[in-house]
Amino acid sequence: MRRFPSVKKNSDFHRIYDMGNSLANGCFVMYIYENGLPHNRIGISASKKIGNSVVRHTMVRKVRELFRINNPNSKQGYDIIVVVRKKACFSSFQVLEKSYLDLFNRHHMITERNL
Repeated sequence: MRRFPSVKKNSDFHRIYDMGNSLANGCFVMYIYENGLPHNRIGISASKKIGNSVVRHTMVRKVRELFRINNPNSKQGYDIIVVVRKKACFSSFQVLEKSYLDLFNRHHMITERNL
């Protein structure tokens, strides 16, 4: 089984936070920075403020699934960090997907739309 393409190193997170472009909405804050690789990587940050470990891990799994579903329709070669906000914990998957795609679109990352 192939490993999930993720940002793991603390130094990578700080580089993306410092030099990447960020946009936010009610559910997420998204940072994007070019990584020079032929594929995208994702890093997900869910603070203890949003809930206990069960809630945090549920949100991480949902964001990872959003990335997996929408990655083929996006520009490649970027590191993406998604910071989960408290409002996201009370939102349905459809609302989360709409928020995620809104940020992706505002970052001009979508190459093709599913109609």
